[in-house]
Amino acid sequence: MNKTITTADARKNFAAIVNTVAYGKEPVVLTRRGQEIAALISIEELQLLQKIEDHIDIEDAQKALEAPGENISADAFWKKLGL
Repeated sequence: MNKTITTADARKNFAAIVNTVAYGKEPVVLTRRGQEIAALISIEELQLLQKIEDHIDIEDAQKALEAPGENISADAFWKKLGL
């Protein structure tokens, strides 16, 4: 379960919240008017999310390369789009 805090309370207790996230490894969800609007996570969690995203991007690129169809250069592609 994520810890949830309003943005108003976050402003008042910013240093403590940063310490909770950075050292306690506990994500904090920020809310405004009862709606979740953002989350604070540790740098380790961010790096893990970025690695996962990179892995997914590589898998997608490999699938695209293996897909049947004509391969064209980037220059030809941009020209075809009129860019």
